[in-house]
Amino acid sequence: MARAFICGCSGLSLTKEERAFIRESHPFGFILFQRNVETPDQVRALIASFRDCIGAEAAVLVDQEGGRVQRLRSPHWRAYPAAAEFGRLDLPLERKQRLVRLASALIGQDLSRLGINIDCAPVLDVPAEGSHGVIGDRAYSRDPHLVASLGRAAALGLSDAGVLPVIKHIPGHGRAKCDSHLDLPVVDASLETLVQTDFAPFAANADLPIAMTAHIVYRMLDPDRPATLSPVLIDYIREKIGFSGLLLSDDLSMKALTGGLRQRAEAAYKAGVDIALHCNGDLAEAMEVAAAAPLLSGESSRRASRALGWQGERRPFDPVEAWAEVAAALAIAA
Repeated sequence: MARAFICGCSGLSLTKEERAFIRESHPFGFILFQRNVETPDQVRALIASFRDCIGAEAAVLVDQEGGRVQRLRSPHWRAYPAAAEFGRLDLPLERKQRLVRLASALIGQDLSRLGINIDCAPVLDVPAEGSHGVIGDRAYSRDPHLVASLGRAAALGLSDAGVLPVIKHIPGHGRAKCDSHLDLPVVDASLETLVQTDFAPFAANADLPIAMTAHIVYRMLDPDRPATLSPVLIDYIREKIGFSGLLLSDDLSMKALTGGLRQRAEAAYKAGVDIALHCNGDLAEAMEVAAAAPLLSGESSRRASRALGWQGERRPFDPVEAWAEVAAALAIAA
């Protein structure tokens, strides 16, 4: 039975020590970063070696949003536009939705061909005036309704290629004034403002299968703990935003959080997160997370099963025609 955490690795292939750790700890999944990516054959071999340790159905994740956040890059993979480029198009909403869905289907196809079955996208954050640029053009718009609709199109596009989407960073990272990779953001906005803006795209897409939490303090709900570690926020995500799917933490090694990795993981599970995510490939840290991780059971196991079985609407698409259409709309060299 899998344990409720996801880990990375240090390089282009698994070390002997990493293989032993994965076999012993049996993580729910494996996440790739740019340090793990060189060529398609190398990525396929890395994924195969991970699955050889714990089983062919294990989850493999990557952050392949487009724009700044693409772990798979040229010359072996196509460069995709940032989300904001779609949001800025002077086109009817239905046309924007179509273009986003096609681009996301193409991203999904790239991933599926490698054996990656989960993409940590789309970003449903709504950037606020004066916020830190860590989200920036990763968001579709400052209009929460447009973010919600284009984010849904992206999720459905990934599903068209057989890849699961992860909406992030619930309940909203767009108002943060610092980068949670480096520091802990604190949001002072009123609950009414948050509901109308930051939380709205997540509420509109609460039926999607997987979400990733934000390492952000929302003073109006819990003045002391970031969402990832807050039972109050996790309950709000479940009961008020209405998200009933599989809930992943953002990377526990980010500097927004303090304390040892085991302590962070224990706090996330206690708050109600289903699966803890550890990304930096540091084996000693991953061992701390694994030591805290329970077996995936009960409601968390049921959420995971429902998520892995989610298929969206699965529309067929022609990849050549899809890229030509997207490239023409955004004036990209096809």
